[in-house]
Amino acid sequence: MTAPVAIRCEDLGKRFDDAWVLRGVDLEVRRGEVLGVIGPGGHGKSVLLKCLAGLLTPDAGRVLVDGEDLARLGPLGLARVREQYGYVFQNYALFDFMSVRDNVAFPLRQQAHLPDAEIDARVAARLAEVGLAHALDLLPRELSGGMKKRVGLARATVGDPAIALYDDPSAGLDPVTSSKIFQLIARMHARRPDAATVVVSHDVDRMRAICDRYVMLERGRVVFVGAESALGDAPEVVAAFFGGAERAPTGGG
Repeated sequence: MTAPVAIRCEDLGKRFDDAWVLRGVDLEVRRGEVLGVIGPGGHGKSVLLKCLAGLLTPDAGRVLVDGEDLARLGPLGLARVREQYGYVFQNYALFDFMSVRDNVAFPLRQQAHLPDAEIDARVAARLAEVGLAHALDLLPRELSGGMKKRVGLARATVGDPAIALYDDPSAGLDPVTSSKIFQLIARMHARRPDAATVVVSHDVDRMRAICDRYVMLERGRVVFVGAESALGDAPEVVAAFFGGAERAPTGGG
């Protein structure tokens, strides 16, 4: 039986000025799966992720979350839907003036109905889980790049979100730290098996360990959707990307 669809893109298009970055994207993100978004750098992967989260408004088509069109929701409706989300930004997006503790607590405090003691306990537990129990009172400027990634991951998942989006979570990290980040993503997904998880990355080797399906974008269009086992029927450019012949350098999507 096919899992329920959490997010559906229908003929999605996004442009900046006269340049179309996404063109006619049809895509489903299912409950319980980890979907990997791959493709050359600069071909629309990060833009797609922001559209899935309602951070960007489509210029064509639509994004449906549990059947609701994000573009038709007002501010309150969009805020309600976004309570389901956890989002790890490529550039960390931590609040420089907040401690690690307060950065991770921020999404829980936005919900406004949790007592402080419970928030503190959840934050401490999640930071311990990502190996940063000692960093509660540090500021972002006191952290390494890998530590910032782990803080971002802790903040995005501290509420065990129903939809988790990761934008190039291992960008700029060494191989050992990258492996740890992907292991953490797998662990976070396992905590809530009905979650829909989307990972944008160029690190195909490490994605293989956690992804159920993939979507590949090229020039803003979908050229492949499916499991790695379906590569035999995929265009040559897709198989080459998986094989490393056209592997793009780690960087922006």
